[in-house]
Amino acid sequence: MRQHYDISAVRKAFPAAEHVVYLDSGFQTPLSRPVKEAFERFLSEGFETAGPKQVWLNRLEETRAKVADFLGVKPHEIAFTKNTSESMNIAANALPLRAGDKVLMIQGDHPNNAYAFLNLRKKGVEIVFIPMTEVIDAESFRPHIDERTRAISMSHVTFHAGHRFDVESVGELCAQHSLYFVVDVMQGIGVVPIDAKTMKATFIGSGTHKGLLVPQGLGLLYWDATRTELEPAYLAAASLADPPLDFIARPDNMALPATAGRFELGNFNLPAVQALGAAIDLINQIGIEKIQQHCFELGDYLIERLDRLDVGLVGPRDRQHRAPHIYVIALPAADWLDYFTQNGIRVSPERDGIRVSLGMFNTIEDIDRLIEAIRARNAPTTQARTAVLSKLG
Repeated sequence: MRQHYDISAVRKAFPAAEHVVYLDSGFQTPLSRPVKEAFERFLSEGFETAGPKQVWLNRLEETRAKVADFLGVKPHEIAFTKNTSESMNIAANALPLRAGDKVLMIQGDHPNNAYAFLNLRKKGVEIVFIPMTEVIDAESFRPHIDERTRAISMSHVTFHAGHRFDVESVGELCAQHSLYFVVDVMQGIGVVPIDAKTMKATFIGSGTHKGLLVPQGLGLLYWDATRTELEPAYLAAASLADPPLDFIARPDNMALPATAGRFELGNFNLPAVQALGAAIDLINQIGIEKIQQHCFELGDYLIERLDRLDVGLVGPRDRQHRAPHIYVIALPAADWLDYFTQNGIRVSPERDGIRVSLGMFNTIEDIDRLIEAIRARNAPTTQARTAVLSKLG
């Protein structure tokens, strides 16, 4: 396997990876040293100086610019939220949908994307789910579009089997039919390069505790700033174009800014935002394309080793349709999860098996440890099968 970057140096930035075979970054990535140091700096400044608020806010804007560059957009198109769920709810409620309008989604996609739109049924909006197949692209949605269709919302990468859908073709389809397009990139961001403009997305939502390396409690929202008709469902002083300096609300001062700040409520998660800046610096230092390629090659190796054991893989195998870092092994979670935990291997239970999710710090040795654990447990069964075949022979 080709070495795309100094994996040993990167691994040292994630101490947890030295103590456990960590194959669970699709749940939450271990804390890295740069992220930890950013939190510690924030705590130290708050402890020693009672908080240099303007310095912290300046750093927030620096991080906003880093996020924007990471997605190929402008800083004024980025808002900070609490998590993916809040981002998707902000997006769903900002769309000017009325009774009788129709939104297309994918059956079995992430529930917190689905519920954000299902909640609009109380307004008379119809939510139609198309079947989930191994390949989802524009042609998957095209037959379901009619004169009432107003939007499509979907994930870029699925959490439960590692599908990587062709969001670019779906975005083009939405542009052709003047549909709003909402994309949940939580499972791919930080590992899969994302270009919001190529996606032609109206909104993109994500949290930061997976590929973006920051603990839970911070989210992102990209908003296409040309869509000025999209307004927040709620309002605060921080959401206004001209917040009142005397903190007195006035009915004649409710104009929204021409920025994604219209979707923010203020009182940001400042330590997490600063940590996100450090995390993006780390990702950029390594290179997102290199991280993606590294994970693809580890995934190829994992698939090859599973095939040798005659153990199945849930979801797509072709690189064109799979995420580089999410693989679900067809082993019953109820039977295998505790076994892996007892053997120092961190994975997640998933709908149809055990999810292995890779990070920039994982190595072939991590995959070998996983495979050897599977082989060791399956050995008695294999030996018994061999004995039976021997007797029959």
